[in-house]
Amino acid sequence: MSKGARTLIIVLALIVVLILLAIGLVAGKYNTMITKDETVKNAWAQVENQYKRRFDLIPNLVETVKGYAEHERETFTAVTEARAKVGQLNISPEIINNPQAFSQFQQAQDGLSGVLSRLMVVLERYPELKANQNFIRLQDELAGTENRIAVERKRFNDAVLAYNGYIRRFPTNIFASMFGFKLGAYFEAPEEAGEAPKVEF
Repeated sequence: MSKGARTLIIVLALIVVLILLAIGLVAGKYNTMITKDETVKNAWAQVENQYKRRFDLIPNLVETVKGYAEHERETFTAVTEARAKVGQLNISPEIINNPQAFSQFQQAQDGLSGVLSRLMVVLERYPELKANQNFIRLQDELAGTENRIAVERKRFNDAVLAYNGYIRRFPTNIFASMFGFKLGAYFEAPEEAGEAPKVEF
């Protein structure tokens, strides 16, 4: 075999090795982006589950409370309207890739959280209600659900942080752009979160 033929074989072998390395790099980056994206979607599903649980608890809570605090009609109306807004949202895994829909979802959920907090403050004025076993059970379930919502929102934000950080790094950002991976949105603290509710007796 001539020297030129050997050189050609070595060059071709190097080209094949480089192509295989490039394919391996792209495949590795792509698979990691998919894994992180699926982690975000799974975290989102857990957030949805907890919001659904809260959504389902509200009618029972309102019905239990109505018998004791019938003249708090304005508060009940606010809770019902906020729940209806949440119920009208079209929730799907794609919402996390649509910043406007995600923002609307968060605003509706935060609005519902706000009116539920106001309802609980109003109900502090009814000692006979606070002694009702159904109310106590529902209040505990609602408080537990609110805690789980906070935990799942944090887990979702952590998953989005890991995903966003990964797809923004070089050279992954090139592959993310090529394959259509977009930055995920975070849950933000509601604007009124810093203010404690006022309790007046």
